[in-house]
Amino acid sequence: MELLMMEQPISSALHDLLSLPDEMEKLLHAPTRRYVRDTKAMASTPADVMEYPTSYHFVLDMPGLKPGDIKVQVEEGNVLTVSGERKREERQKRDKEEAEVKYLRMERRVGKFLRRFNLPKNADVDAISAAYEDGVLTVTVQKVPPPEPKKPKTIEIKVA
Repeated sequence: MELLMMEQPISSALHDLLSLPDEMEKLLHAPTRRYVRDTKAMASTPADVMEYPTSYHFVLDMPGLKPGDIKVQVEEGNVLTVSGERKREERQKRDKEEAEVKYLRMERRVGKFLRRFNLPKNADVDAISAAYEDGVLTVTVQKVPPPEPKKPKTIEIKVA
């Protein structure tokens, strides 16, 4: 009888430890900081994607960046990734008045940017080029030419 009474409190305590409160459950399933940062970076980097007969074109507005600030890569075999970081302008402090400047409004986005595109199966990942002009990045991915249709093979019929 005593043994039964001791088991009850232990199992109850164990049950309390194993059942997480709702707040803790939400924290465990909350997105990571990296995921939130990458999602914001992707949302703030708009792109146009166009298909031509022989290629795909990815056009992204990136005003104020230098080509060295932009990285274009193919990851995991077929994922086109455009990434980089837009930094706040470095102003030289000429006098005391300029040293005390504070922003009243800051609408131009600074920070990391990222876009990922799953390339179609007919994309030639070995034939990708990127051009940057007037703040616009254009990435061109050539298509693999379709295979030529096989000609029918004529089989000679022999008389036995």
